[in-house]
Amino acid sequence: MLQSLILFVGAAFVVAMVPGPSTAVIVRESVRSGRRAGVAVMLGNEAGVLLWGMAAVFGLSALLLASRIAYDVMRIAGAVFLIVMGVRALWQARRGRAEAEEEAPGAAVSHRRLFRLGLLTNAANPKAGVFAVSFLPQFVPHGAPVLPMLALLAVVWALVDVAWYLGVIWLAGRAGRVLRSPRVRRRMEQVSGVVLVGLGVRLVTDTR
Repeated sequence: MLQSLILFVGAAFVVAMVPGPSTAVIVRESVRSGRRAGVAVMLGNEAGVLLWGMAAVFGLSALLLASRIAYDVMRIAGAVFLIVMGVRALWQARRGRAEAEEEAPGAAVSHRRLFRLGLLTNAANPKAGVFAVSFLPQFVPHGAPVLPMLALLAVVWALVDVAWYLGVIWLAGRAGRVLRSPRVRRRMEQVSGVVLVGLGVRLVTDTR
């Protein structure tokens, strides 16, 4: 069991390092509003990871593999969510709202809202569910109780994510202190908006 956990931790770190919608949102909020905002988004994201992990434990994520309709509904909903976030970021950059937010980073930020943002970003990604149901069972040792082991792996998966994203948040927060220029902040909004829209378009055009 220990060997399986060590292998799983290594694999989970590799997966965490692959950038995706969650990384884009966590970095964006960390730079815009500070590290506490990034942590709030990360905690919401990890709540989504645990939800997908528990869904895998009880076989709910398997529906995404078995049902093309269920997968497509989740895929379209997730794509719309990402595209809307991206368009909002582009609109904010156009209106220059980043200038106003720059004066007091994180001052008026609701951590509850950011938590929900992280949770929705993760939960709206059907690939996370497919990944959970296809990835976690590979590390269940032969003869081990399946359900408790899957639950343990889901928790470890979330903890590995936390360890990785804390480093990302620290770097992004440090970069945010440097990016004081309103012009640079607007460019950051534009880049993050384009990235989010691109991820949404990629998700909506993905056919598994």
